Amino acid sequence: MEDRPSLTLRRRFAAVPRLVYKAWTDPAMIVMWWGPTGAKTLSVETDPRPGGRYHIVFTTPDGETHDVSGEYQEAEEFTVLSFGWMWRTLPDRASFVRLTFVDDGEGGTDFAMHHSQFYDEPARDRHIEGWTGALDKLGALMAGMGSSTTPA
Repeated sequence: MEDRPSLTLRRRFAAVPRLVYKAWTDPAMIVMWWGPTGAKTLSVETDPRPGGRYHIVFTTPDGETHDVSGEYQEAEEFTVLSFGWMWRTLPDRASFVRLTFVDDGEGGTDFAMHHSQFYDEPARDRHIEGWTGALDKLGALMAGMGSSTTPA
C-alpha cells in the first residue's frame, strides 16, 4: 500500500473515558461539538459497532454544507473507536480514523486520534485545522461535564 499523509492529535480531556467515548457515539452529544470552529451540525446518525455506519451533515461559517460518512471497524466501548471517513463530494478520497481513550487515573482521559490515508498533504492540512477546532469544542464540553458518566 502506498504511504499517504496522516495526522495524529492528542488531548487530555477532563472527563472519564466513558463520557468522552459517548461524545463520539451518541448523536445528541455529537451535535454539541462536531465540526471546525463555527460549524453547526445539522444531522447525525450513528450505529457504533463493527459494520455499523455513521453519517454527519454540518455547515461551516462560509455557508458550505459538508456531508461525511463511513463504516465502523472497531467499537470497543470506552477504549477504541475506528471508522472509515468519506466525504459525499469526494468518494474516491476515503481515509481512516482511529481513536483511543485511556483513563489517566485522575478522572480524565488521554485521547489520541490517528487519521490516515489522506489523498494528499493539503487534504491532511485542512483536516488538522478542522479537527483542532472540533477537539477544542469537545474539550470545552467535557470540562463542563466533568467526571460524570452521563451528560447533564
